[in-house]
Amino acid sequence: MTFETVRSVLAWCTVINFGILIIWWLFLAIARDWMYNYQMKIARLNIPEEKFDTVNYSIMAFFKVCVIVFNLAPYLAMRIVG
Repeated sequence: MTFETVRSVLAWCTVINFGILIIWWLFLAIARDWMYNYQMKIARLNIPEEKFDTVNYSIMAFFKVCVIVFNLAPYLAMRIVG
């Protein structure tokens, strides 16, 4: 793989992952009740709705940090170097 190919892959990974994050947030903002009921039925969990929000936003924060650290930061470093 060339330097430009790796940089391009990191750029697309960043775009796709942030797209997933935006879609996830939109689902929570627009169809939160549907998501809660669907997840409780599929995973057979019994957690309060407030905890459901806390868990979702915590995982979203972790996901965002991972995208920044493993996709965006290397991409920006490669843009600066090359």
